[in-house]
Amino acid sequence: MAAAGLLLCYFILSSGFHLIYTVTDPRDVAILRSLKDQWENTPPSWQKSDDPCGTTWEGVTCNNSRVTALGLSTMGLRGKLSGDIGGLTELISLDLSFNRGLTGSLSPRIGDLQKLNILILAGCSFSGSIPRELGKLAELSFLALNSNNFTGEIPRTLGNLAKLYWLDLADNQLTGQIPVSTSSSPGLDLLKKAKHFHFNKNQLSGSIPDNLFSGDMVLIHVLFDGNQFSGSIPLTLGLVQTLEVLRLDRNTLNGSVPSNLNNLTSVVELNLAHNGLSGRLPDLSGMNSLNYLDLSNNSFHQSEAPVWFSTLQSLTTLVIEYGSLQGSVPQKLFTLPQLQQVKMRNNAFNDTLNMGGIVGRQLTLVDLQNNAISSITLGSGYKNTLILIGNPVCDTALGNTNYCQLQQQSVKPYSTSLANCGSKSCPADEKVSPQSCDCAYPYEGTFYFRGPSFRELSNANTFHSLEMSLWVKLDLTPGSVSLQNPFFNIDDYLQVQLGLFPPTGKYFNRSEIERIGFALSNQTYKPPPEFGPYYFIASPYTFQAERGETSISSRQIIGIAVGCTVLVLLLVGLAIYAMKQKKLAEKAIGLSKPFGSWAPSGNDSESAPQLKGARWFSYDELKKCTSNFSTRNEIGSGGYGKVYKGIISSGQVIAIKRAQHGSMQGGLEFKTEIELLSRVHHKNLVGLVGFCFEQGEQILVYEYISNGTLRENLSGKSGIYLDWKRRLRVALGSARGLAYLHELANPPIIHRDVKSTNILLDQNLTAKVADFGLSKLVSDSSKGHVSTQVKGTLGYLDPEYYLTQQLTEKSDVYSFGVVMLEMITAKQPIEKGKYVVREVRAAINKNDDEHYGLSDMIDPVIRSAPNLIAFTKFVDLAMQCVEESAADRPTMSEVVKMLETILQNDGLETNSTSASSSITDFGTAIAASRHPYNKDALQRKEISDTHAFDYSGGYTISRNVEPK
Repeated sequence: MAAAGLLLCYFILSSGFHLIYTVTDPRDVAILRSLKDQWENTPPSWQKSDDPCGTTWEGVTCNNSRVTALGLSTMGLRGKLSGDIGGLTELISLDLSFNRGLTGSLSPRIGDLQKLNILILAGCSFSGSIPRELGKLAELSFLALNSNNFTGEIPRTLGNLAKLYWLDLADNQLTGQIPVSTSSSPGLDLLKKAKHFHFNKNQLSGSIPDNLFSGDMVLIHVLFDGNQFSGSIPLTLGLVQTLEVLRLDRNTLNGSVPSNLNNLTSVVELNLAHNGLSGRLPDLSGMNSLNYLDLSNNSFHQSEAPVWFSTLQSLTTLVIEYGSLQGSVPQKLFTLPQLQQVKMRNNAFNDTLNMGGIVGRQLTLVDLQNNAISSITLGSGYKNTLILIGNPVCDTALGNTNYCQLQQQSVKPYSTSLANCGSKSCPADEKVSPQSCDCAYPYEGTFYFRGPSFRELSNANTFHSLEMSLWVKLDLTPGSVSLQNPFFNIDDYLQVQLGLFPPTGKYFNRSEIERIGFALSNQTYKPPPEFGPYYFIASPYTFQAERGETSISSRQIIGIAVGCTVLVLLLVGLAIYAMKQKKLAEKAIGLSKPFGSWAPSGNDSESAPQLKGARWFSYDELKKCTSNFSTRNEIGSGGYGKVYKGIISSGQVIAIKRAQHGSMQGGLEFKTEIELLSRVHHKNLVGLVGFCFEQGEQILVYEYISNGTLRENLSGKSGIYLDWKRRLRVALGSARGLAYLHELANPPIIHRDVKSTNILLDQNLTAKVADFGLSKLVSDSSKGHVSTQVKGTLGYLDPEYYLTQQLTEKSDVYSFGVVMLEMITAKQPIEKGKYVVREVRAAINKNDDEHYGLSDMIDPVIRSAPNLIAFTKFVDLAMQCVEESAADRPTMSEVVKMLETILQNDGLETNSTSASSSITDFGTAIAASRHPYNKDALQRKEISDTHAFDYSGGYTISRNVEPK
């Protein structure tokens, strides 16, 4: 009753305005009314007004009173698309995807939409022929008619669509040949800007025309599988060097494979299976991007396995079944680093199968059923599935082993876990959300990945990356994605059931469904690259039921009219209250959609972390591997939070840095640390294993470094004795790590906080530079510096950077020079008002060949050593690094060369293996006028505690700590 009263009140206040003024152009109003009358299940807002633009009909976008977009994906529409649609002459985008109730043929009047740029009718039930009038849509760039019931031939007029880059006609009942141009008519060979030819799963026939392809095309996906093509593969296909996925399987192609096919060096999937191809097995050497190869069920000449089998370093899956291969299976094949599956049953391989050497770590399946293998050599390196049924070797004593019996896959395919939700059940049509464990109505459907580069379906990391990309790019709550039952179907597509759960409540609203449906049908959403091209078919969505009509008496109408006056006053009060709640609301949004807060623009596509080699961890996964973050697993703590030791399912020991809620970094700083750590890979840099950013948590996961920080080892806290030779190797290792950041990282990286507590030592005392929370990318090489707010740690901070606020790689060199002096003295850079750089510079006596005048300052642990190798050269190098002017300092690569020379000249190996943040913000945009290390400044900072500058605001850490 209250709701009905509010609606009537709204009508009383606003109906007069609608009678006077209508925003929408009358022509468009008439057309949308016509569509509304022809369709069932239109959005409720279409029933409440006759002004689609003025009162915002759901799915309708307007500009200057004209309808410019109609987006009604997954609305459950039923009916036909009449010719009236042609009257929306300002329409730019038309998306009716995933409405199975839309039937009938397409009207030729669709060709009247001269401004149309996007046409998506995927996943409906349209039938009849594709109207040739589509060729009039000169602005069209995206055409998706897949997964309908279209019949007849492909209109050759589509060749007129010069701006088209996406053409998807897959999964229909189209017949005839692919049209190409003649002197008097257009054809698909004229689509020079097209990147996608998706014609798979039709009944197309005839030969693939030679002139369909040319060297000036930019195609990346050619999907012709599941048709009735005959004849040979055109030689011109080898000219399209932009191709990445080529599927010609499940046709009746014959003849030899073109010799120039190996020109397609960007192809990641090549599938020519289930044809009648003959001649020699194609030479695919040089196709170094190839991940997946299937040449099964053809009629190639009998031959031994080609040499290129063992040279394709990116290969993940090799399938040649029912072929004519003979001789030995190449042993080198099994050493390929990315190889996951080898399926070569029903060939004629004989002799000994040798898997006794090195076997790739990712190999999970070798299927060699029904060959002629007589013996086998196995080493300890392979313990996964090997199938040899139907080989002579199984007639021997090996016959009782698993290799000679049908084997059940022991590892189940990945599915999103609901273990944390217990045995909770939901009413019919509702599902348990993996994020909240509440029952809700998810947006569901099926992904069909038409060219994935992998075949291993139990790898959680692979599917975690898909889950994460979905919630980030679709602007959903982290953890609100469910993936179930992945498998390869009869078309060799990876089929995955998808469920997306609403951020709050039980339902998505219609606008959210339209947005998600458009992102999936328009290919705005891009999955991780290893999943390849895809299409998605949505299931009907159950919207929240509209409330029924309620009869209202005359007394109630009078009461409501009086209430309206009160309501206006309440609205004024609520507006004031809403202003006060704005900041709280923004904070809540940041928690529910944290990725959206990582960039000021709020553009998730730009703000999502760009990861290389790191993975996302769920909060529950980290909670499990630390025994619910128990104190016995705690290895460090400080102002930022706590560090825990854990072991993940693979057996890897990790360090988990968990921010406490009162001291989290800003979103941009957290993103910076993730991106930088995942981008750099070097033996002398701490490796990021992954991160967690959900349920209000900021967690970084690193490789576990067992021997703590250089500072702890120099102070004696760790119990490890660092002799002079070990210190030299630690210095060399640290320098190599920094040189990599400066010169080999892309883009170059300035660390900004080099110090002894950010250099860690592993079990071999190999130095690893850590803590990238303050790092800066050097993207403007023309300047040679980055102007930035000064941040760092006093004592290590470059004075020139402090004074000018211009950060360069030489700022890290200065800090490293201070670390070198710390290795000599084992003292903090600043103790009791004395600065180590100034003290060493004043004490140096070059006439002292042994200790250079520094005898009283040298760490007693090394001072008594009989021979400090190259000590004076080491001191000279350190002092060069801490020159006042950056121009007088060496680069880090020059430091590396000098340290290597020091070690080599004294007969030592140059292998750098040897058996928390204390950041201070030093001001804003105004350059400092006073040197940070003048005597007055140091006196003001003097504190009696000799450890005053150790972790100023950072961790007090045990020796097994990971960085910051």
